[in-house]
Amino acid sequence: MAGRFLSIFKPIGRILPEIKKPTRKVSFNEKIFWTALVLIIFLVMTEVPLYGVGPSEFDQFSQLRVIFASNRGTLMELGIGPIVTAGLILQLLVGSSIIKCDMSNPEDRSLFTSASKVFSIALTALQAGAYIWSGMYGSLSELGIIVILAILFQLVAVGIVVMLLDELLQKGWGLGSGISLFIMAGVAQQILWATFSPTNGLFVGALTSLLSTAEESLTASGWILGSGGSYPYSLIGFIATIAVFLIIIYVQGIRVELPVTYAGYKGFRSRYPIKLLYVSNLPVIFASALFANVFFFTQLLWTRFNNPNSTMVTWFFRIFGNYADDGSGITSIGGLAHYVTAPSGIMNVYAEPIRALVYLGILVLFCAIFSLTWLEIGGLGPNKVAKQLMDSGMQIPGYRRSERPIEQILRRYIPVVTVLGGIIVGLIAGLADFLGVFGSGTGILLSVGIIYQYYELLMRERAAEMFPAFKALLGD
Repeated sequence: MAGRFLSIFKPIGRILPEIKKPTRKVSFNEKIFWTALVLIIFLVMTEVPLYGVGPSEFDQFSQLRVIFASNRGTLMELGIGPIVTAGLILQLLVGSSIIKCDMSNPEDRSLFTSASKVFSIALTALQAGAYIWSGMYGSLSELGIIVILAILFQLVAVGIVVMLLDELLQKGWGLGSGISLFIMAGVAQQILWATFSPTNGLFVGALTSLLSTAEESLTASGWILGSGGSYPYSLIGFIATIAVFLIIIYVQGIRVELPVTYAGYKGFRSRYPIKLLYVSNLPVIFASALFANVFFFTQLLWTRFNNPNSTMVTWFFRIFGNYADDGSGITSIGGLAHYVTAPSGIMNVYAEPIRALVYLGILVLFCAIFSLTWLEIGGLGPNKVAKQLMDSGMQIPGYRRSERPIEQILRRYIPVVTVLGGIIVGLIAGLADFLGVFGSGTGILLSVGIIYQYYELLMRERAAEMFPAFKALLGD
């Protein structure tokens, strides 16, 4: 039964908007249609401007927006950030047994879903209010109460729509999850824009400036290495983007395979794979969400409470996040928030080598910590896997059919692979940012994993559609 905390959400769950599961078999082509429709709605919302918000060339959260599928000044201003943060908080609370919840119990699972929705809506409203209060859209007196309420309503309403679009796919009407689809679409958008933008794209805007004879045209070194400013994309970044894609695809396939036999099939032999990226890309998602919240809330506090005449306040911001307003926007200049954002591009790394090293060290450390944390919280530990293997009738050749020997063998591999995988994804994401990859290192890392998952899902769905006898074997 659900704990006392989740029971609070039982009456609330009755009034929350919900997508019902399909009561019939949804065909493969119909799933493709709903998935495409969800993607089109998302892309439209990334282009529709918020009412009451004027255009702005400077975006202090530009490095973080790719990960959270958000776009400055549009209906997707907050993106999937509040939904992902709410889900992570509840998963961590349940995994650490602070909240009692049996995910195998349909009632508990329903209450957990209701709690996730409530937390998502609450965090959306909180973050929207914080954006308005911080002065991102202008001073409160300039905006007026009507415009403030209109902005708040739009952001909360779109947050609910995004939540329902994600639920639509996850309930079986479409393929995969909306969150994954939006991240992948956001990264693809960013890569295409960085490559072919008519204003500053590498092979259109920047190349036109390079070939121009104007006095302020882009230099060859600026085009190859990146000049920042109006032309932030470089040839090195383009090559690095392709290289990182190929490296991640290669790393995705590295695995340790343990020989197993099926007791119920006269010793039929197979192999149980333990991937190098055992907990997938979750560690870098956790780390990115944490860093984004540190950056956002320290900037919010600095905007509202910075007082150069107060020694205590000054020291607080020097430790947690110090900023400067150069007239075109607010930029980080010191403190923790400064060191949890990557200096993007070779020239920026060259200008701030200490910041680059500290950022990489913090990112790798947190990825390793979150990998080990999720090992138990996500039910991926050796003891849980050993039980699953036993329940499915598997055993390791040469050992008696018992959980204990299987668990001992798994303990030789799983913890080591988990930490190593966390370190590797941290290094790939950090170094990719240093090279100035298009779409950010974390964005590409997530996209490759999502594309790989969608490939497997499409093949499985197609096989089940063409050969119905495989349906039970595929677990559908």
